[in-house]
Amino acid sequence: MEKQRGDVKAEPVVIGGMVLDIQATSSIPPHPRTTCPGKVHYVRGGVTRNIAECMSKLGAEPFMISALGIDMAGNLLLEHWKSAKLPTEGIRKHQDIKTPTVCHILDTNGEVAAGVASVEAVEMFLTPEWIQQFKHKIHSAPILMVDANLSPPALEASCRIAAEANVPVWFEPVSIAKSKRIAPVVKYITFASPNEDELIAMANSLSSDNMFRSIERNKCSVDTLFQMLKPAIWVLLEKGVKILVVTIGSDGVLLCSRGEPSSWRIGPEKTKRLGFSGQLFGTVTSSRPLNWYSDAKVLERSPYFFAVHSPALPASVVRLTGAGDCLVGGMLASLCAGLDAMQSVAIGIAVAKASVEVDSNVPSQFSLATIAGDARMVYSAAKILPNQSKL
Repeated sequence: MEKQRGDVKAEPVVIGGMVLDIQATSSIPPHPRTTCPGKVHYVRGGVTRNIAECMSKLGAEPFMISALGIDMAGNLLLEHWKSAKLPTEGIRKHQDIKTPTVCHILDTNGEVAAGVASVEAVEMFLTPEWIQQFKHKIHSAPILMVDANLSPPALEASCRIAAEANVPVWFEPVSIAKSKRIAPVVKYITFASPNEDELIAMANSLSSDNMFRSIERNKCSVDTLFQMLKPAIWVLLEKGVKILVVTIGSDGVLLCSRGEPSSWRIGPEKTKRLGFSGQLFGTVTSSRPLNWYSDAKVLERSPYFFAVHSPALPASVVRLTGAGDCLVGGMLASLCAGLDAMQSVAIGIAVAKASVEVDSNVPSQFSLATIAGDARMVYSAAKILPNQSKL
């Protein structure tokens, strides 16, 4: 039965996993079949949880739909959520749920070398019936984010509910294997945020004969990489995805769409410009670089293919595990504040930079001046990629 409320706020809704991350970092190159010295950290994680926490610290107020067990890991995650004064009524709690847990082995550079994920509870307990109870929340949301840990029926139910109220949907692929779950729901997806490998897997799930192969970069230029990825990108755009946010590691982000994406933004009736997000909106919109205006006027005349490369920023890297989640969290918070897609990418990259410079998946706080300044650098350095035409 749907849970009713008389006054429903326009809050972004995020559906997916809350996970306890166990992160083991070796202080020397690890060797198989033996232990090595290093440090082990317990970190609050999960793609959707990280994204939602990041959004909250940037001034958005996400409504989380998730599942936790009544166990040590679940209690740790839930107590932190309560301490942040974030709503918990969408979080399903039951003694039969084993709280999702992921163990990462990190190399000396902070990159994931190996990992084991026990996240079955997301599929088992985030059912269409549980999600349906929060239909009113989804209908009033400025945007819905779903992660691919959801079962196919839960993804379908979430997207259908959003479509009933024309709520845009952001699909976060999570992994190569689970990214393929986009296939049955692709017609509902407004944004998707794959890395290179997830992009190839998603394109193959929408094509016949696995026609796309993994890309061997070999230190190629961004322009060359884009040309290699372009056929896979076009498949997703042709199948219905409106805007693709393709992360390319230390080279930054490719923002791709049919037509010019800076015209896409959430309507003012559902945006929130109070507190941190309001200040961020004001700072970014008052300092938009002038060089984009002439380019945008030209590109608006093209109904086909648009792509822009936004570079990553130099950073003093401590840990890389939260970078992608904070990129998405920064973008979602920016979109909910009324910024356009290109401005939101710049904010997302600035937020991702802040995340890799700390020990946790999400920084304890963000500096408005630093985020705005870094975002301006990204925005100014963004480059329109050549051959903006249909394949």
